[in-house]
Order: sequence, then structure tokens, then C-alpha cells
Amino acid sequence: MDEKQLLLSTHIKAAKEGKQTSFNFLLEEYWSDTYRFLVAKTNNENEAEDLCIKTFSRAFDAIDSFNEDLNFKTWLLTIARNLFIDEVRKNRTAHLSLDKDEHVAYQIFDESPSPEDRLINEQNLAALKSLIKKLKPHYAQMIHLRYFQEF
Repeated sequence: MDEKQLLLSTHIKAAKEGKQTSFNFLLEEYWSDTYRFLVAKTNNENEAEDLCIKTFSRAFDAIDSFNEDLNFKTWLLTIARNLFIDEVRKNRTAHLSLDKDEHVAYQIFDESPSPEDRLINEQNLAALKSLIKKLKPHYAQMIHLRYFQEF
């Protein structure tokens, strides 16, 4: 574990104990990455800032559930992405006027996975496979056959 990861791990443990300085460290460390991620998603700086605040609020409320074997930034961006999706669902009534006759074309949202989504899925799959390897061989084989081979 390198020095930065050790420092991060220390601050996550301290945040789980309620230490305000560790919350501040995590906020300062990941604010710009989270904000940039949300600006790219929303194309609106004000909305991105609001979502960023909500992301950190939700993350800090649920810090006890964070698995330290996973990447904190990935966990945080997953929360941000989920909040963004919730906002999109709330605002699905957005529409564009095509002409003066008030014909309406509804925006179509691309639901294919983004590069961030694919990265998160790959990390989750790797974590799942490592846990499956810890099972007894016959249980691991049954899970592999059922869920990966679809038998």
C-alpha cells in the first residue's frame, strides 16, 4: 500500500469514527473529481454543484457501509451517478418545442453504460469473483455454472 492509499485509509477509518477533520480531508480530496464528473453529466455548473453537495452528504451519512477493499473514488462516483439518474427521472418531463404549433419532441436519454459505469461494473465483478474463489470448490462451481454460464 503506497503512502497516499495509507493516508486515505486512515482518514476513512477516522471518518467512520466521526472525526470532522477526516470528513474535510475526503471532501477536499474528491470534490473536484466528483464535481467534474457531474458537470460532464449535467452540462450545468449549478446543478452539478447541488448534486455534488448531495453526493458528499449521502456518502458521509453512509460512510459506515463503505467496504475498504473497494476504491473510495469509485464508490463516491457511483453515489453521484445514482443521484444524477434520480434527478433525470424526476425531470423526465423536459421537452423541446419543434415549431409554433407546439409539437413536442421528448428527449431520449441514452441508457447504455458510460465508461464510468463499465469501470464500476468491472470492479464489482472482480470483487465478486474473488469472493466466489473463497467458497468451497463445489459451491463455486455451482455459482459459476448458474450465473456465468446461465445453466
